[in-house]
Amino acid sequence: MDELLRTAAERAISYRASLADRHVAPLPDAVDRLDALGGPLPDGPDDPAAVIAKLDELGSPATIASGGGRYFGFVTGTSLPVTLAASWLAGAWDQNGALVACSPIAARLEEIALPWLIDLLALPAGSGGGFVTGATMANFTGLAAARHAVLAQVGWDVEAAGLFGAPPVTVIVGEEVHVSLLKALTLLGFGRERVVRVPVDGQGRMRADALPPLAGPTVVCIQAGNVNTGAFDPATEICAAAHAAGAWVHVDGAFGLWAAAAPGRAHLAAGIGDADSWSTDAHKWLNVPYDSGIVVVRDPQQLRAAMAPAAAAYLALTDTREPSHFTPEISRRARGVEVWAALRALGRSGVADLVERTCCYAKRFAEGLQTAGFQVLNEVVLNQLLVSFGDAETTRRVIAAVQADGTCWCGGTVWQGQTAMRISVSSAATTEADVDQSLAAILRVARGVAQPVGR
Repeated sequence: MDELLRTAAERAISYRASLADRHVAPLPDAVDRLDALGGPLPDGPDDPAAVIAKLDELGSPATIASGGGRYFGFVTGTSLPVTLAASWLAGAWDQNGALVACSPIAARLEEIALPWLIDLLALPAGSGGGFVTGATMANFTGLAAARHAVLAQVGWDVEAAGLFGAPPVTVIVGEEVHVSLLKALTLLGFGRERVVRVPVDGQGRMRADALPPLAGPTVVCIQAGNVNTGAFDPATEICAAAHAAGAWVHVDGAFGLWAAAAPGRAHLAAGIGDADSWSTDAHKWLNVPYDSGIVVVRDPQQLRAAMAPAAAAYLALTDTREPSHFTPEISRRARGVEVWAALRALGRSGVADLVERTCCYAKRFAEGLQTAGFQVLNEVVLNQLLVSFGDAETTRRVIAAVQADGTCWCGGTVWQGQTAMRISVSSAATTEADVDQSLAAILRVARGVAQPVGR
């Protein structure tokens, strides 16, 4: 086993070292070669070293180089070296993060890291939380606590009685609500079609003055960081109106919540701490490996009431915090390990620098594109920018050509009726040189697409 693990580590190190020189999107022939990983299930065992070699030799060339510095799609971070190393160690530990009895180290690291996060993100001290797979499940978990709380206010125990015959719950979202939140609402039985949508302004922010009258069990969902523009809903006004009516406010803060950790951006998150629950991704701006989301709830008992499993005699419970009482899963990996490692290694100033630096890179992109005569559609206040290269068809062609060029990877979107390239900067691996190299490639490609051959 020792030799196998050393070989795997060497291959992983070699892969990470190659990222700077690779096409960000895999070449078509590399993707075609993935068919060699298939075929019938083998009748018998294979050499483990040969299995790892095949996985590396066929799999690595077909990956998206999102761990490098020139990937700007889907608000994706890399994994910091310390978090990758911590993930390897956690994999070797092979701990079940469900209970203290299953893994004292996993439970203790969650107990340590959660207050650090709450402090860093300027959320209310004493809040509870859980470590889940990503922002979708964090939204699900926070909204489950909301469902419990608003129905308990009218005497309904939703965990015991379900939603059949329950008093109706009004769910209010902004017109530009993220699909992950709608998915969570669907899974919770609220439905994505029966939500009340509130108009937004020119940057995608929910208009507080357009909130409908609030009465009865109500959950208001706001955004910390619009997925297209990075804009924040006006939390102070919305929370005040919602709480005056006894409503619960949930914040979808998949990436934007991290703005609170950077003094130069914290003003964007003003009032966010007045809400009742929050969701975020650690595998976005904190740059830990995937499968790492966090939910925080102001009243830990509301979260525990929604998530704790029914009693079972064989579950050895303690008087301390049991991780599975705050998450949908029972058995799960010890995903707090990487979060603890990132926070311990970066500290408060390191997280602030990461956020501020990547926001400045987004601004650098915007200035370069505007100087070249292309239209940046949003106010670049965070790490997100949208750029149009003319009409919708031309913009789509530029996006496809940039992705095929391989220097960098940027996605596309349609925002408030306009087709745009979306550039998201959130990777700790990105440098000023990466931005300049990517910007030059985008401009070269865009000029080629806009200028027909022979003109």
